[in-house]
Amino acid sequence: MKATCDAEADVRCLVLRDEPLLDAVEEPNGVIVSCGEDREPMSVEFLNAAARSVATAGELSMTAQTETRRSAAPASGP
Repeated sequence: MKATCDAEADVRCLVLRDEPLLDAVEEPNGVIVSCGEDREPMSVEFLNAAARSVATAGELSMTAQTETRRSAAPASGP
């Protein structure tokens, strides 16, 4: 994941995945969620970012936790 900042346009963006976008939905209060072909979120944009408590790209720090899937137990042989 990466964060971008366009100071001139006053937009902050969190890019979750670098894949082609299929569609975008503008939520209330100037938040745009873009989705990929699998309909999962690809990015989140914050319009009028200076008026929000959204960190700039250089200030952003986060920890992501991923879930690991357990594989099925191996089949026992003859």
